[in-house]
Amino acid sequence: MSTSIIEPVATRPGPPAAGIPPLESGDRLTLSEFERRYAAMPRQKKAELVEGVVYLPSPVRHDVHGNPHADLLGWLVQYRAHTTGISVGDNSTVRLDLDNEFQPDALLMIERARGGQARVGDDGYVEGAPELVAEVAATSASIDLNAKLHVYRRTKIREYIVWRTFDQAIDWFVLQESDFVRLQPDAGGLLRSAVFPGLWLDPAALLSSDMVTVLKRLHDGIATPEHAAFVAKLQATAGSAG
Repeated sequence: MSTSIIEPVATRPGPPAAGIPPLESGDRLTLSEFERRYAAMPRQKKAELVEGVVYLPSPVRHDVHGNPHADLLGWLVQYRAHTTGISVGDNSTVRLDLDNEFQPDALLMIERARGGQARVGDDGYVEGAPELVAEVAATSASIDLNAKLHVYRRTKIREYIVWRTFDQAIDWFVLQESDFVRLQPDAGGLLRSAVFPGLWLDPAALLSSDMVTVLKRLHDGIATPEHAAFVAKLQATAGSAG
């Protein structure tokens, strides 16, 4: 019996609408032209404009991207569940400036009505810089730690997490003045967010897929007075805005 090989959908997005050129990696486009071509390719699930250049990702492998992505997102969703006034995004389109439109693997942002620096536009896209973005970097590590890092710094993303799955390493950068500084673990080996009180990460546990420990350490952070004060501040900000 013969078998056929099915090409991954991500590599064959299909033709764009009539008369509109398809997106191709390496194209140099304006933001509006990028969005026009992207909208005409509904089967293309991810495309990014980085410093005016189009990037189309490779198909995603489960072991070095899909599963780590799910674990990272689960950690952020647990934090959001206990922190009224923030939202989590999974591959949400983010318009950072006229030359950069990304779809970070995950983001965490304070709602605009509660003092957040980004907002959700009328078309549902995030506009401006979310407080925190995270990327799972397998084959994309070179761009995530170079071109994207510089854009995130320039547009004032306050925290940037890069999980380098091939290297089994996690980089957490915090914006200090105009530069990213690598966040250092505390005496117990935990990374603690400078922007989101109680957002604690045990990087060793995450790298070993020990989600029980990852979530236990997170809930230790959520149980702190600092987290309670942060939630109260978000609620008070919303009340004054209303």
